[in-house]
Amino acid sequence: MDNINEQVNEEMSQEELDEQHRVRLEKLQGLKAAGKDPYTITKFPVDIYNSEIRGRFEELENKDVVIAGRMMSRRIMGKASFFDVRDSSDRMQVYVRIDGVGEDRFAEFKKWDLGDIIGVKGYVFKTKTGEISVHAKEITLLSKSLLPLPEKWHGLKDKEERYRKRYLDLIANPEVKDVFVKRSRILSEIRRFLDGHGYVEVDTPVLLPLEIGAAARPFKTHHNALDIDMYLRIETELYLKRLIVGGFDKVYEVGRIFRNEGMDSTHNPEFTTIEMYQAYINYFDMMDLIEDLYRTVTLNVCGTDTVTYQGKEIAVGKPWERLTMIEAVKKYAGVDYNDWATDEDARACAKAKGVEDGVDANSTKGHVLIAFFEAFVEDKLIQPTVIYDYPVENSPLAKRKPEFPAFTERFEYFINGMEFGNAFSELNDPLDQKDRFVKQVAAKRAQGGNDAQVDEDFITALEYGLPPTGGLGFGFDRLVMLLTDSASIRDVLLFPTMRPNF
Repeated sequence: MDNINEQVNEEMSQEELDEQHRVRLEKLQGLKAAGKDPYTITKFPVDIYNSEIRGRFEELENKDVVIAGRMMSRRIMGKASFFDVRDSSDRMQVYVRIDGVGEDRFAEFKKWDLGDIIGVKGYVFKTKTGEISVHAKEITLLSKSLLPLPEKWHGLKDKEERYRKRYLDLIANPEVKDVFVKRSRILSEIRRFLDGHGYVEVDTPVLLPLEIGAAARPFKTHHNALDIDMYLRIETELYLKRLIVGGFDKVYEVGRIFRNEGMDSTHNPEFTTIEMYQAYINYFDMMDLIEDLYRTVTLNVCGTDTVTYQGKEIAVGKPWERLTMIEAVKKYAGVDYNDWATDEDARACAKAKGVEDGVDANSTKGHVLIAFFEAFVEDKLIQPTVIYDYPVENSPLAKRKPEFPAFTERFEYFINGMEFGNAFSELNDPLDQKDRFVKQVAAKRAQGGNDAQVDEDFITALEYGLPPTGGLGFGFDRLVMLLTDSASIRDVLLFPTMRPNF
């Protein structure tokens, strides 16, 4: 037979794909008719990964190994063949000869297809060209691939298709898996850090009996057995603070969150947050904790506390700049909140500076300050920066500053012009909290959220007494984006939300 060099298939038309599918189905039917159905195999005694063979070659040379994986390429040369098998760790070249596996099996092998899952028993050696390989003594077809694989995403270059068919993305671009392995390591390090600081991980409900008054729009469903509408949670905060009331001093939750809102490079309708609450501390203590957490996790996962994100060096390990919102607006916009004697003065200043978003005829000084921050400050915060002391107008769950009651003990921290987390000295005055909830619900209903309600049970919990508490929540997916240098949240979600293509 002439040399045949097979690689993963080039771009195919739908007709060609259909024909490939038909041919492979016929091969499968032939295998079943011959009593060699690969799908009846329930296990295969793999004893080593391909990457381990490479790392331990001197020890393993001429030793028997058992590997398995997907056949990604093949070169048939008469009575011998080389083919590449990729497992979850790496690729491995396999050398198979007709006199090594038998004439019948070699004939069967030549009919197998790229993409098939193959088991190999053989010994480790190095070819004349110096490539570490496995010389096959036995080969077994473990699973049949009925569809051809794309080659480096010919025909699937569209990001949408890669996200939609992540299983193919991982096959054709194995480096993609590195992001998700790193994601798992990041989460493990966060848990190790918080557990080491005495926090207890808990789970709280995903399905809630009411739509709370927070600004985010929830997903709505119906519970048939109880015959009630329910809502997927938009945060984990209120239940975690109930636990502080109940006597836990330090709790955290890795929580899946659902918001029925827009989608862009930093937002997905379902995402992961990590929220933590600790009794008897305030927001300044939370500033110290989150800096320490980010520094520790980044160093342990990346081997350095300075990372490159989208071409910019981000010094996670250096002390983070801390500015009040008033100081930040003065620094970047040249506007001083303290110069505004009235709300009218603030609105006039906004008009003079061309700040329109977030400002209307009813805007207070606090609203205008927030609008200036969003217009002039946020995108300037490239290095990790803490912005604290937020106006009460947009901080319904934060404690007021005793000496400055128009502001709250709240901070957010920003990296690369993006908000990464949000923290409070938690509001524990049940009367103040209910008043803010009532206003929040009224505002949401005015915007069409007719199901919004005050969480009366949470108010009841506060009436039993919430100790002074520091709380913080951050978007886990955004941290993964930072530490994997990923431009989009979809790059760090295995299965991001997509519009169906049917």
